[in-house]
Amino acid sequence: MTADLIHLRRLGVSVVVEVSAGVPVIVHWGRELETIDRDSILSSVYLPKQPGGVDVTAPVAVVPQHGEGCFARPGLAGHRPGGRHFAPRFSQPVVEVSDYGFVFTSRDLAAELSLCCQFELRESGVLAIKATVTNNGTNRYLLDTLSITLPLPNSAEELLTLTGGWAREFSLHRQSFLHGAWTSENRTGRTSHEHPPVVWAVQANANEWHGEVWGAHLAWSGNHVLLAEVLSDGRKYLQLGELQMAGEICLEPGGSYSTPEVVATYSQNGLTPASWGFHRSVRANLPKFKNSPLRKVLLNTWEAVYFDHDEEKLKQLANLAVRVGVERFVLDDGWFAGRRSDKSSLGDWWVSPEIYPNGLAPLISHVRNLGMDFGIWVEPEMVNEDSELFRQHPDWALVSPDYEPVRSRNQLVLNLTHEPAYEYVFSKLDKLLSENEIAFVKWDMNRPHVQATLQSGAAGTHEQTLAVYKLIDQLRAVHQSVEIESCSSGGGRIDHEILRRTDRVWTSDCIDPYRRQKIQRGASMFIPNEVMGAHIGAEKAHTTGRSHSLEFRAISAVFGHLGLELDLTQCADTELELISQIVAWHKKFRGLLHTGDAVRFDCEDASQISHGVYSKDRGEALVSVVKLTETKQGEESQILRLPGLDSELKYCVIKFDSNFSASHNVGEYTGQQLSTTGLKLPLMQPETGMIFHLLSI
Repeated sequence: MTADLIHLRRLGVSVVVEVSAGVPVIVHWGRELETIDRDSILSSVYLPKQPGGVDVTAPVAVVPQHGEGCFARPGLAGHRPGGRHFAPRFSQPVVEVSDYGFVFTSRDLAAELSLCCQFELRESGVLAIKATVTNNGTNRYLLDTLSITLPLPNSAEELLTLTGGWAREFSLHRQSFLHGAWTSENRTGRTSHEHPPVVWAVQANANEWHGEVWGAHLAWSGNHVLLAEVLSDGRKYLQLGELQMAGEICLEPGGSYSTPEVVATYSQNGLTPASWGFHRSVRANLPKFKNSPLRKVLLNTWEAVYFDHDEEKLKQLANLAVRVGVERFVLDDGWFAGRRSDKSSLGDWWVSPEIYPNGLAPLISHVRNLGMDFGIWVEPEMVNEDSELFRQHPDWALVSPDYEPVRSRNQLVLNLTHEPAYEYVFSKLDKLLSENEIAFVKWDMNRPHVQATLQSGAAGTHEQTLAVYKLIDQLRAVHQSVEIESCSSGGGRIDHEILRRTDRVWTSDCIDPYRRQKIQRGASMFIPNEVMGAHIGAEKAHTTGRSHSLEFRAISAVFGHLGLELDLTQCADTELELISQIVAWHKKFRGLLHTGDAVRFDCEDASQISHGVYSKDRGEALVSVVKLTETKQGEESQILRLPGLDSELKYCVIKFDSNFSASHNVGEYTGQQLSTTGLKLPLMQPETGMIFHLLSI
């Protein structure tokens, strides 16, 4: 570093930060730099005086300061009583530098605030930033926002975002980024199905393997706001932060607020290599799977029995599950209190004496004796009004007492910031896990926050989110061997912060394989395959009513954390045999599937979708190609090009047939040939697919 420039550098990426002013300014985030041309690198962010502007054009800092004359959205906004000090201006920086990061602290003596910014360029290749504001005054400071801002070069001409809805998560949307502003605001109290907190800025026409890309994700499980803006002078930036409701964050004297962590990734070689930074970041922080990444094949009972629990039927299901190779049996909703539909009993977390008169022990023992472990579904953050808990404690709901609550799915949110409610839920879950041999918990959250109100009357989503983190952390500390899945009506709560304390996510309530191909592709842009729950469902999909072959259902599931979610007792012996072959295939290759680099490919035919996994040493690969829809009559077979392999290695290519047994040897190709000439694909029917296995020779 020089006196005022800090250069953070990892393979393929450099981050240069100017630290002489009151807030750090990122002057380069992109390709790796051997040396720094100081004048050139500063000229891109420190512009000359603009006609009609203020005397000094303020840079777009990590926390832009309106008080300095920066006309980007302020990174910190708030005020003291009476509206005083609404636009703070920080100075007097103190910098503490480490090997791959630094901590920057500055103060505003007039506003009596201090600001701390933490930077780290991690081994994963991601840049991680968070900021903290502290009230050093003697009265309250009402904080409206504290966000992290990342400047972008002019060459970032397009934006890629993920959109969607329930059962349609992670749809990719692409738009130009040449003027004006794009913003996404989420007020659902979770990361949401509609607006997951991730955004990509890319060069024009960048794709999976070509062009510079800059990606940013807010690691936070509550409300958020994302912004991408082109200022009138042409400068561009991304801004990510928690969306705070009016009056939600009030800093008492000595109080502090820290932003969620922003993780940012860069590649000059397209979206797929950039995604690896996000994937490595998740893998580095997973609670249980750093040293043993392989995931057990599970069966979830939901779409097999729904609420119709019968102990003997479940034992039959378990018998067939172990026959086809399942390693974990997960009992979904319907096992507790009077829960016979979604209208009652949330909050009454004790085993139903009517359905299970001897508790869960007989079913768990049956499952364990078969060689499987046992999992269970819970929804601890919610309460039904038709429940013993609500009848005794109606004041424990996270609602405003001044208004009739807005209901969803016959349930309300339980106020976990209220200590008695928190202790009640913890004690019930602790008892459930202590008294039963449970290895896995599917943790659901099936409704958004609406007018979430603390007992103080203030907005409560921020505190509720922290309380959920605390509850999961406390349970994990006591029950360290238990794995936890984050589910929120499917993919409604998926982010890197929840994945610091959970082991997998339920990607979507929709397991229609046609939709899943696109859902999982979108999710793979910021989370790795092995954390994505991917199930083989029934022939007729529960959410869409469409029917698909078992082979197509399987090819859409085997690249993730594989599960089954269908009634095996209704399957013919031929179907059970094929499922057994599919599970065996997955187990054979999950060492690669759960540790390799996920790859996506740009298909010449828009009706096709292709993805795969490369081993880290590039000696092995699995690649899936699926035909989703019809194309024009007379279409010739297509070419699939596979960039990113070792160009010098020669690979033997095997194509698997529809029942996942080896079909035939396609041939031998160098990595260079596979990248440039590619594989010629046979003609395919809609909603069918194939898998290629590449092995270096």
